[in-house]
This record gives sequence, C-alpha cells and structure tokens, in this order.
Amino acid sequence: MRAAGRVVAEIHERTAAAIVPGVTTAALDRIARDVIEQRGARSNFLGYHGFPAVVCASTNHVVIHGIPNERPLDEGDLVSIDCGAIVDGWHADAAYTASVGKAHKDLRRLSETTRRSLWAGIAEMHEGRRLGDVGHAVQTVVEAAGFAVLQDYVGHGIGQALHEKPDVPNEGEPGKGRKIKVGDTFAIEPMVVVGRPSTKVLADGWTVVTRDRSMSAHWEHTVAITSDGPEVLTASDVSPADFGGA
Repeated sequence: MRAAGRVVAEIHERTAAAIVPGVTTAALDRIARDVIEQRGARSNFLGYHGFPAVVCASTNHVVIHGIPNERPLDEGDLVSIDCGAIVDGWHADAAYTASVGKAHKDLRRLSETTRRSLWAGIAEMHEGRRLGDVGHAVQTVVEAAGFAVLQDYVGHGIGQALHEKPDVPNEGEPGKGRKIKVGDTFAIEPMVVVGRPSTKVLADGWTVVTRDRSMSAHWEHTVAITSDGPEVLTASDVSPADFGGA
C-alpha cells in the first residue's frame, strides 16, 4: 500500500502542476494514466462499475465522481482530482482540491477548511480511538468555518479492494463507533459544501452535484494505523502542522 500510495502522490503532484486556465480535465486524466503506466501500477478507478477514466475530476458544484472531459477549465474554478492506484494487489486512494488560477478568497477558504478537517480527522486515528472521534473532528472544523459536510457520502476501509468495510463518516459522536486498531487502513475523505448538504446524481450515473449548485471541495488520504499512530500513505510530504489541522 505504501508503493501504491507513492504512485497516487505522484499523480497528485503532476496533475496539480498542470492545473491552469485552459487545461481540460481530460488532459489531467491523461497525465494520471502516464504516471500509472510509468510506475507499473494499475488504476483502481478505470472500469470500476464501468467508470470510464483514471481520475474523477469534479469542478465547482460537482462534489465527487465527475467524469473528465474536454471543456477547458476557467480562471477561478475549483477542481477536485480523486484517483487511486494498485500495486501488487494493494490499493491506495486520495483526492485534493485546487484553484484554477486565482480563485476567490471564499473558495480558497472552502478548500483550505476541507483540507484542515481531513488532517483533524487523521490526528484522531490512533489505536483505541473510535470512528466517531474521527468524524467529530472533521465535522467540528467544517462547521466552525460555517460550511457543511456531506453525510450521504463517506470514507471507507481500503486494502486488497478499493472499498472495504467499515465506512468512515465525516460526522460523529466522540467515543462512539468502531474502535480503531493497529493494522487498520482507511481512506478518510471529507466532502464539504458552501450551501445545503443535499446532492443529486446526474443522468450519467456518476456525477454528484449540489442541488443548490453551491460550491464544494474534497480532500482525501489513505491512512494506515501503526503502533506509532497514523501513517499517511498518499502524502509526499507531511509536517507536524498538518496533524494539528493547521
């Protein structure tokens, strides 16, 4: 899973470097395909229940599962790139949100809040804690900033399959839920919206949008629980400040 995580981190780095006004999400998908091929990995998104791409590329009011296309991104858009990789049968999965050019400060705050909520949740992932502690940490950061976290879509276990039990909700009550133990591996992924946390799926069967067309952000990492605490498998660089939700 560490090897798969390094592939995902490289996809994030190379796609993020290419996000400028005028680039298409289809072009970002091609970059991801190149990384996977170059590293001898496989995509766990391509063909998953028929999904037609290597990355999910979700812009603005599209929360998750956007299908890459040839529409150029505009200055000020927000785009979330969600992708995964398989190495020797083991999976990793992660997502980030980026501004296209210079986004409005409120949208940058939305993305940054989502990122901070992710790290606040990861900081709770120690042996003996519970998934309710994780969800509560995420929810607290999001709601303190005046945003809303989606409850219909959640994180998940991950390992020899992309999606495994248990679910990892982005809200919860401290001390409740499944107990976390050494050896667990989770994909934690807050999905945060400016408006009401109500969504619908478009006719393509994949694209999830906010019903009120409010903006959204999505951040995710794959995390392994070790005796020393959480190990983030899909981050190329982790600082102590991240675990503080800073």
